[in-house]
Amino acid sequence: MPLHPGLRLRELLAQTEIAVLPGVHDAFSAKLAQLHGFQALMAGGNAATGSLLGLPDMGQLSLRDLADHYTRIAAAVETPVLVDADTGFGGVHNVVQTVQAFERSGAAGLFMEDQVTPKRCGYLAGKAVIPVADQVAKLRAALDARREPAFVLCARTDALAVEGVDAAIERALRYKETGVDMIFVQGADTPELLHRVCAAIPGPHLSIISQASSSNALSVATAQQAGASAIMFPIAAMLAAAGAMDRMLANLQRDHSLAASELMPMARYNEITGLAEAQAREDRWNQTNT
Repeated sequence: MPLHPGLRLRELLAQTEIAVLPGVHDAFSAKLAQLHGFQALMAGGNAATGSLLGLPDMGQLSLRDLADHYTRIAAAVETPVLVDADTGFGGVHNVVQTVQAFERSGAAGLFMEDQVTPKRCGYLAGKAVIPVADQVAKLRAALDARREPAFVLCARTDALAVEGVDAAIERALRYKETGVDMIFVQGADTPELLHRVCAAIPGPHLSIISQASSSNALSVATAQQAGASAIMFPIAAMLAAAGAMDRMLANLQRDHSLAASELMPMARYNEITGLAEAQAREDRWNQTNT
């Protein structure tokens, strides 16, 4: 029986070297990341909202939308996938449904934030956070709802941008006391802030490099030096794909030609999607007995 993906993720978090998690926005990008040798992936709400709706991340996707989305991604790869659970989609009873749905999706774990519902992208203005006691209750509900002990539960706080770093650290300490497996302080995007967070709160710590941030100070190396166990790049792959599509479509409209566009060779696309293996299975199933 294969290991639960949460066990594989936990092994990575326990290693000395920081785990690098590229963000994937669909099954194809997940397969591509796996082929490049990444040992864990993450799937976030911002990329999901852009990919599925073509809209900014302001809490429009429902629990069922994201559960279906994550199920397709997790089914496409053997690599463990950490997923974004937004706020748990409501109160404590909603959190129970969220944890169990995301466990069934095949994800390795989730992170859940303390914003009000509906939430918004962590880098957008106008965020608000719920009282600490309310989030503690939601984390307790999540822990009780977890059926597979290996499934990783990460508590995220968005309080840094709203109430300051001291309040964010105080919240994260309260959240860690519930027994969650990992902490993510959203907005600790500089080596100095991340080091302060990691020094004050027991790990493991999840960190982030996002193009939505106004800070470009953090790197994989400085995040590791600050004490983070994992770092995610939630929207970089989607922006890379979007940029390539934007250029190709502009070229096609302007020149009525693909000559100026750099396209993935069809052979590589077929390799990633597993065309040869699918055809071999089809041939085997269609063999007639003689």
